[in-house]
Amino acid sequence: MASSGARTVEEYLSGLDPARHTAIAAVRKVVLDNLPAGYEETMQYGMISYVVPLARYPRTYNGQALAVASLASQKNYMSLYLMGVYGDPQTDEWFTRRYRESGKKLDMGKSCVRFKELDDLPLGLIGEVIARTPVEEFIERYEASRASTKGAKR
Repeated sequence: MASSGARTVEEYLSGLDPARHTAIAAVRKVVLDNLPAGYEETMQYGMISYVVPLARYPRTYNGQALAVASLASQKNYMSLYLMGVYGDPQTDEWFTRRYRESGKKLDMGKSCVRFKELDDLPLGLIGEVIARTPVEEFIERYEASRASTKGAKR
């Protein structure tokens, strides 16, 4: 994952070159415009992240807020991490199908959608996928995944 020493989103954005700043700022706006109530924007792991605040849900395995999405400028591309897609097979299938239907080429790892230019992303779909995961549902999925992990270790 990307890493920046920026302490605030504004500091992160101001450290980007103009082309990256424009692209990251545009994706950020789509995320913020579609982010369900209860998440907050912060810096986490050197990226702009959209998280369930620890005040709302403190019982995470590593003491860090649960991130539903993160946005980063990497060396050779930009990334939008969609943990809400990664953690739900139905959403993953829906997102992959819809992305391909958009006519744009999907370059995706487990949760990371990589893009070199803003035009590489179907921004309408990005807004839809962000809006698709309410906080309560995200917490439920997280708890279910932790329960299955604990059961597998026994």
